[in-house]
Amino acid sequence: MKKMYVGNLPTEATEVAVSELFSEYGKVRSIYLVTDVFTHKCRGFGFIEMEGHEARAAVAGLDGKSFGGKPLRVRFEDTERRPGRHRR
Repeated sequence: MKKMYVGNLPTEATEVAVSELFSEYGKVRSIYLVTDVFTHKCRGFGFIEMEGHEARAAVAGLDGKSFGGKPLRVRFEDTERRPGRHRR
């Protein structure tokens, strides 16, 4: 099972729509879109789990593809953070 980060999603994105997009490459095992606590709209990113070979195909096929007028960013989740490097 591989976990992917999906970024640059439009605020109108729903779990159903994103799941349908990724299901073209295989079975979506889980999906979680980060939403604003007040508006309940997508904050522009989320996480999806798929089997390894299906996830690799999804990354190759969807990274840079336009979705809702914006180019998607699809990457494997960075499970190993380098010491000393912090995001702000």
